[in-house]
Amino acid sequence: MQYKGRGFTVVCAVVATLAGFLMLLTFLSHSAESENEEELPKKFFIAPPPFTPGIFPCSQCHQGMPANRKPRKLEQMHQDIVLKHMPNGWCFDCHNPDDRDKLRLANGRLIKFEESYYLCGQCHGTVFRDWKVGLHGKRTGMWNGEKKYLLCVNCHWPHEPTFKPIQPLPPPVRPSDIK
Repeated sequence: MQYKGRGFTVVCAVVATLAGFLMLLTFLSHSAESENEEELPKKFFIAPPPFTPGIFPCSQCHQGMPANRKPRKLEQMHQDIVLKHMPNGWCFDCHNPDDRDKLRLANGRLIKFEESYYLCGQCHGTVFRDWKVGLHGKRTGMWNGEKKYLLCVNCHWPHEPTFKPIQPLPPPVRPSDIK
């Protein structure tokens, strides 16, 4: 079937123009929404890292001390730390040798110790995703309000994060057995 005539052409042009206009409005409204989302990043309210008393800031001891980047057994202040986290890993894979009060991501970006979840998330992406939505780790606060998240290091020792085996507790006493 073939349509001819000036009236039909005008109607088609008007419909096409309206459809294009609606598509443009839809695109612009979605662009504005995504721009607003990027301007307002979600903030995580984080409990402070569990530093050993007197050990942070690291610069109080390391200020002016040259960084020895050679992997070796530590023999002075940190001799109790044995890295059992990643094969052939070394301190400066995570700690920044030039500013000891910062951690360093794989891309070279420096972060605060309070943002260590980004460092852990580089290798443990699925756990990081679960942590952000509350499926892994601990958070406290209101279900529909502000929440406080615990960092990975609040539960996992970063140099050896696997939990040690624990002895299970006996089962609870049944109410019928209480005398």
